[in-house]
Amino acid sequence: MRITPVNDRALVRLVPETHHKPPVLRGLVDSDDEMAILAELEGETSARLIAEREGSGAIDRRELAFARRTDDLALYGRSHVNAAFTYTRPTGNRFNTGDRGAWYCAWDTLTSAQEVGFHRTRELEYIGRLEDEARYVELLADFIGDFPDLHGAGSHPALDPDPEVGYPAGQALATELRRAGHAGLVYPSVRRAAGRCFVAFDPGIVQNVRPGASWKLVWDGAPEFTVQGI
Repeated sequence: MRITPVNDRALVRLVPETHHKPPVLRGLVDSDDEMAILAELEGETSARLIAEREGSGAIDRRELAFARRTDDLALYGRSHVNAAFTYTRPTGNRFNTGDRGAWYCAWDTLTSAQEVGFHRTRELEYIGRLEDEARYVELLADFIGDFPDLHGAGSHPALDPDPEVGYPAGQALATELRRAGHAGLVYPSVRRAAGRCFVAFDPGIVQNVRPGASWKLVWDGAPEFTVQGI
């Protein structure tokens, strides 16, 4: 597998707009002291807060973004980075298992939209209702380093569009790459022709996170969806 140098700004990760807003609990209280009490209660079941406090079997708490900055140097996006590595699907995704998450992003918004739209379409098909409107916001981040690259690797099984095939192969590849000391992987988008994606295995390489534009994905009775700026 070839190694590709990356020195790029503003790679795009799309997250549901509700995950980007201030904590929903804030509207239930009248003071910061009361908010602190609710936050403490929330922390008893939050995978991110538990990992920040105690770590987990798959991630050392010192890897997380909060551990790399003192309070006076806290920067925007820290909770988003930590959430990407601590909230996971039980079966994982293409390049991460259910034990440890990863930061998925792309070099352009339309590729990210096709990636997240694919997963939401599957959820809508499960419930038999292909009518929906979902709002997403961009999280932009910068990356620098030399990373393995699946472009030109032919029909690598990790790029199989069927999750039942591609995900196990991709998870095995990611485990192998992490053991070899690689912190991320460049790969062609499975959902958009010519799209270019990146997955960060290490929270430490996700730099300068900031908000970008907002988008709306709309389903009108069919699996195909439209992407609209907000």
